[in-house]
Amino acid sequence: MTGGPGAYAHPLFDPLRPWLDRLPGRPDGQVLAALAAALPVFTESGLPVRFVPPADDGLGYERRVWERGEVETRPDNWHDFFNALVWLAFPRAKAALNARHLRGIAEAGGEPAPGQARGHARDAMTHFDECGMAVLSSDPSLLDLLRGFQWKTLFWERRADVARHMRFIVFGHATYEALLAPFFGLTAKAILYPVAADALALPADELRAALDGWLARDLAAGSYDAPRALQPVPLLGIPGATAANADPAYYDDTRQFRPGRRERAPLGV
Repeated sequence: MTGGPGAYAHPLFDPLRPWLDRLPGRPDGQVLAALAAALPVFTESGLPVRFVPPADDGLGYERRVWERGEVETRPDNWHDFFNALVWLAFPRAKAALNARHLRGIAEAGGEPAPGQARGHARDAMTHFDECGMAVLSSDPSLLDLLRGFQWKTLFWERRADVARHMRFIVFGHATYEALLAPFFGLTAKAILYPVAADALALPADELRAALDGWLARDLAAGSYDAPRALQPVPLLGIPGATAANADPAYYDDTRQFRPGRRERAPLGV
């Protein structure tokens, strides 16, 4: 997959816009290293984060972050490139995810052997790290529709309300990679936040910083302890995410807009 002019044009890239606008349309490791040095980010163990090539030393990805502040970043790799940018955009939440993984490793007495399960909590953290999103709304009824999988009612019948009262903020680095060439059925796993109207009116950088704190708090508290606690959101249903969803018939395709499950994802506080 290649970048180039317009690689980051999709509006769902907006949380990373302050960095993307300063970068070439390709995964440039040297630029990332310079950004990390200019804007220090720290792990919960107190170490400055550095983006480094992978090392085959048996330490393990999460433990290397915790013990050395080293985030493995393969050169010329979009997946790792976006992971690094999310560290810059959401440093507290990323540090909280790493700390929670370390807590899970300690509780299990070490990393599981190959083929063994890591546990629901660590699986949930990985889901959110890879394909997570936060959905903010100043209208609780819109969050109720989303939690109830009422996609057409939400995204079409209440389209104007969604634009006015909701924000969809991508966190997961695998989702950012997928947004370079969005595909049918692309889905995020969301944490939902009811917020006051004045929060949605904040400048983008202030809202992102506030969300970083909310996520860090909730992840550190042990919330979202299983993958099914995260709310699926079909990204291409978000108004404006694709030109095709300007037609109400777009939301009738149940391959992408699936009916709901019985469990309801909890709300962030």
